[in-house]
Amino acid sequence: MTAVKDPMGRAVADYFEKGKALRLEVHSPMFDDDEIPVPYLFRDYSGMSKLEQRAIELSQGRILDVGAGAGCHALVLQGLNYDVNAIDISPLCVETMSKRGVRNVRCADFFSLSGTVYDTILMLMNGIGIVGKIGNLSLFFNKLDEVLAPGGQVLFDSSDICYVYEDDDGMIDLTGVEGYYGEIVYKMKYGNVEGDYFPWLYIDFPTLKDYACANGYDAELIANGEHYDYLARLIRRNKG
Repeated sequence: MTAVKDPMGRAVADYFEKGKALRLEVHSPMFDDDEIPVPYLFRDYSGMSKLEQRAIELSQGRILDVGAGAGCHALVLQGLNYDVNAIDISPLCVETMSKRGVRNVRCADFFSLSGTVYDTILMLMNGIGIVGKIGNLSLFFNKLDEVLAPGGQVLFDSSDICYVYEDDDGMIDLTGVEGYYGEIVYKMKYGNVEGDYFPWLYIDFPTLKDYACANGYDAELIANGEHYDYLARLIRRNKG
């Protein structure tokens, strides 16, 4: 990713440097336009959701923060004296995290990682969305086999977006939906910086549990959020 295609990174850098930012717009052909409040990316522990706070409480050992953004989760965990490694594909986010004091941060794609294993892999703000499509889940679990330490855990939140397809009678109507209904396409725009469209996955917990089981993992529902969201944990089953 380059700076000219990095709207979130530019927004994060602007807010850190200037204390203010333009609108970080989110566009999808599937939904109405939306925006991400840039100050929210800099929240502290008290400003985090109950699911995020619970994930931090459950974190242990050597931690990998995937898609770390402005570094809010990494900084909280670092303040608790954990060994935290933060990654993001945005060079500007990585640069800003370093300036904010995240000690171990690098520009990297989760699927390109190798050589190091972690006790906790943290994927918050629907971090499992990086899988993109339901058909990529096997690749995701294969990568976990490489980078998750024995007895380690993956903590992530996601949402069941079936509510988007409720009809006037409150029934879920998936007529005309191709593939899995949680497969979304987005792009972001910040001022004159516009990114490319990218696939993003929202997955309901029962479906996630089925795929986890098929790939040698147990999925545990930790808690439900306030609006179809949930926190879950993945643990690799003992193959011995």
